[in-house]
Order: sequence, then C-alpha cells, then structure tokens
Amino acid sequence: MKETNNPADKPGRETAEAADFISGFIKEDLASGRFSYVHTRFPPEPNGWLHIGHCKAMMVDFVMAERFGGKCNLRFDDTNPEKEDISFVEAIKRDIRWMGFDWEDREYYASDYYEYLYGLAVKIIKKGRAYVDDLSEEQISEYRGTAVPDKNNITQTPPGRNSPWRDRGVEENLDLFAKMRAGEFAGGEKTLRAKIDMADPNLLMRDPVMYRIRRDTHYRTGNTWCIYPMYDFQHPLSDAREGITHSLCSLEYEIHRPLYDWFIREAEVFPSRQIEFARLNLTHTVLSKRYLLKLVQEKYVSGWDDPRMPTLAGLRRRGYTPAAIRNFISQIGVAKNDSTVDIAFLEYCLREDLNKTSRRAMAVLKPLKLIIDNWNEELSGDLEAVNNPEDESSGTRTIRFGRELWIERDDFEETPPPKYFRLFPGSVVRLRYGYIVTCTGCDKDAAGNITAVHCECDPETRGGNARDNRRVKGTIHWLNAADAVPIQVRVYDYLFNTEKPMEAPLRPDGTPGTFLDNLNGHSLEIISGAYGEPCLAAAAPGERFQFERLGYFVKDDPVIKAETDKGADKPAFNEPAAKEPAAKEPVFNKTVGLRDTWAKIAKKTNS
Repeated sequence: MKETNNPADKPGRETAEAADFISGFIKEDLASGRFSYVHTRFPPEPNGWLHIGHCKAMMVDFVMAERFGGKCNLRFDDTNPEKEDISFVEAIKRDIRWMGFDWEDREYYASDYYEYLYGLAVKIIKKGRAYVDDLSEEQISEYRGTAVPDKNNITQTPPGRNSPWRDRGVEENLDLFAKMRAGEFAGGEKTLRAKIDMADPNLLMRDPVMYRIRRDTHYRTGNTWCIYPMYDFQHPLSDAREGITHSLCSLEYEIHRPLYDWFIREAEVFPSRQIEFARLNLTHTVLSKRYLLKLVQEKYVSGWDDPRMPTLAGLRRRGYTPAAIRNFISQIGVAKNDSTVDIAFLEYCLREDLNKTSRRAMAVLKPLKLIIDNWNEELSGDLEAVNNPEDESSGTRTIRFGRELWIERDDFEETPPPKYFRLFPGSVVRLRYGYIVTCTGCDKDAAGNITAVHCECDPETRGGNARDNRRVKGTIHWLNAADAVPIQVRVYDYLFNTEKPMEAPLRPDGTPGTFLDNLNGHSLEIISGAYGEPCLAAAAPGERFQFERLGYFVKDDPVIKAETDKGADKPAFNEPAAKEPAAKEPVFNKTVGLRDTWAKIAKKTNS
C-alpha cells in the first residue's frame, strides 16, 4: 500500500495542532520577547452570514488563543454602512456560539473606534504622510497604474502618476480633512490618501485611500459620521487598539501586509503582527459573501439558511453538527498554500459523527402497500428495534407489525433485473426487525399500475431470523400502515453542477458565462406523501435521525421563519415550488446519504 496524504487516513486532531507554521511564529515571538502573551481576534464584516470558510478562520483565531492560554476578541469590522445591518451581527454571533466558541465580554466594533481612528489620521497628516485628494475613484485607479506582463510574460508594474494634489501642505490637508468630517463635501468629492510611493511594485502601496465620504446611515452610529475609514487603514489600527498580538488572516491579505505594517509604524501604535494562512476552498461550492448575497437577493435560494447554502446556518438546517465541521477543519489542517478540498471529505466527516450520534428510525419516502395474506393476531404485537448500534446507552424502541405495511416502491419489481435481491414474485426477503416473507404476487389498477404487493409471512422468523439457517440475501425496511405518520421530506443535492462553479463556459450566444450558469436545476426534491415511524411525529426541531437504508435526515428548523421556502420556484433555477406541509406534518431535510464516496476515493488512492 502506497503512502497517501488523504486527510481521511490521518487521525483527528485539533486545528491548533495542524497549524504548525502559525504556532511556530507565535512560539518564536514569545521566546524572543516580542510579545509576552497571545491575543487574537475574529473580525467578521456584518454584511452577510458566516459560511464554512469563515469557520476555518474562526477556529484558527479561537483555538490558537486557547492553545497558548490567551484571549480571542470578536470584532465587527463595520466601516461600510451601505452594506451592513444589525441582523447580520446577530446571525454571526448566533453561528459562533453554535460552533462552540465564546468571546465572553470581548465584543468590539470598529465603529466604536471612529474618533480614535480619526485622531490617528490627523496624526499621520501632521507628519506629512497623508493628503486630501480631489481625484475621483476612477482617476485614482488610473493614476495608480496596472500590472502588465512583459515580452517574457513576467508581470511588471510601471510607476504610477502622482496626484496633482499630492503636495498640498499640512495645514491645508488638516483643514480639508476637518471639512470632510463636517460634511461640507459631496460623497466621492474628496478622499484622504496615505503618501507612500507611487512607484512601489505593490499597487496597494501606491498612496492608498484612508478615508472616503459616504452619505449612508450607519446601523450603529446613524448619521454622526459621513466619512468612513477604509479596511486597510482601520484594521491594523483597531488591532493595535485592542492589543492584538497576532492578526491571523487568509492568504489574500498577504499582499496587504506591508500596508498593515506601514499604518502601525506611522501611527506609532502597538505593533500587532499579521500572519496569513490559506483559505478554505471546497468543490461544488461558492465561498464568497458577495456571490452568496446575490443568490439570496435574487431568490435562487430561500434565504441565508437554505440547506443548499454553505453558510453555517444552512449547514445547521441541513443537519450538520459543530463536531463534524470542527473535525473536518482540523483534519484538513492549516497550510500556507491554497488548495481545494473535495466536498466528499466534508461529508465523510459528517457521516462519522452522525453514525455515532443519530437515532435510527424507519421511513418510506415513496410508499407502496404490502399485504401479509396469512396475517393473524399471533403475528401482531411489538417488535424490538435498536436505536443506535454504535451507542448501547441509546437503548431500543418498539415497533408494531400489522397486516398492511408500507414499503418503498423501488423495493418491488414484477420483472426484476439481474442481481435484484428485493421483492418480486417468488422471492424471499427479510423485513427489518420483523419476519421473513415470500412474495406471492401483486395487484394492479386498470391502467396496469401496481397498487399493492402480497406476501406470506413465516411466523417462525420473528425478529428476522430463520431457525433453519437459510440464507436470505435481501432485507428491506417497512412501516405498519395503521400507525405510520405522514411526513414531508426534502432531498437536497449540490447547489452547483460543477466542481469549480466560478469557472463558467461561454454561453451559446458567445457571451461570457457566470457562476449562475452552473446552478443545479435539480438540487431540491420535495416529497409529500411519505411516512415515518410514530416517533418522528414528536421529533424536536433540529433532531437528527438515520432513516435506515435511506440516509441521515434532520427535523427542519429554519432560522429565517418568514423567508423559508421563498424563491425555490424561480423559473431560471427550474426548481419546484416548495409545498406547504399539511397541518402537523413534520418536515425532514436529507442531510447526506449512507454511501461514503470519500472512503472509496481514499481506498482507490491507497491501492
């Protein structure tokens, strides 16, 4: 067997233990005396809900602090009033708690630091390292220049051009900046820019914007401010304000690090250190709030908590557990280089957890009547079923056997294909927990559709065991029709057809495609008329089950009650309209099937 790097072949471990290169930096800083403690922060922007990619960053921040006996702040980087809302703040806090992390009394907002940040901007102006510019956003981009490949296809960055207002004097800049704050200029009329180097190879260092004018109402500060700090200015100085030792962020911010350090140096504040790690990429998944917001706003999904979404709320409603997500992120580890993880491995981690923790129950999604022709009172009564074979403490439950049962329509074929071990005339199968039965025939309606299957039951095989040790290859599940409860089932598939949704081919008319062209038009199937064991009627919202032979399911527990099920009938998405379940009819979402595709991938790789 050859050696492999498949995460499935490695024992579970905490994210902190996998992040050797991050912990290595922290150990060096503590040993050298650069810092005497460890203080991290998780800094979400309240412009959407958290997705599983944010969860990786969350775990790195919180677990690293825990590993080194430090603290982790929760800070909302709320400097874009046009995109932010208090509902996003509450959703983020709910998801962090669901994942098992607590920031205690360390909840902060960048908007709390607006006066502090303004003062630091004034300080930088007084040092002659910032100026008020009259160029528009488009002109700033034009003057900054662009990176272009040379004849050897090596990227070059020709020097940019200085703004005509770059050499304004300190007093004039201070006066103009004060007038910007006072609201004397229109939105976009002026900006405050750092004076660094318009010839720097890093385009971000070419006099970046520190403040811009926005006339939007902020969800916390209202209309108190009409100028707002840019992320690259605010973030390092907010870190410094909180005494953050290690600002851990995803790899796309590596190019921002020189600017992070520049602002800390020029503002003369606490020297927080930025360290980058690779972000999470998953097949069949889009992990960008910008594009997830588009799916929500344009009704391609029912909301942020749609079970097809990679948001933590969507995964939760789908039936994922915090333990499964944490184990997944721990096993893939934290690396410096970007890579894409097969979503099948996430599902593998989920099955590992659900197999140990989920109660068993039987359900029939597409029912067909099975009639026991030789049924009598002696065959009735309670049968014993195991609640979870992986957990002896879960005990057993009783199920009742009757003359009329429900079975899956796919479990009967009048003319069976080869190697079909379920019901067909003359076949013998085992009814799970019940009896061994022999199929004697079926009933049909006038159109030739099968309406019922007939069987003879062997009364000596109660519990499904034959005393004569005969071999029975087929075992099917069933429900007693007299006490089965109606349920609605929603079966989900990947939201996108392709492994890389952002790579869209040209459309037939020759225009560029978008990620929306890769949407899976069959990602949701709503099944009404299904049945389940009586215990499912009392299932609590969010309670998880293994429906035997079918997969793992969860009692639906929508987060956005008013938005649930809207948008599923959007014509461009080709989805069925979500049907309202009948009164008191519980809804169960399919979490994942029993078939473990990742295990097969890993086995094939090792062979």
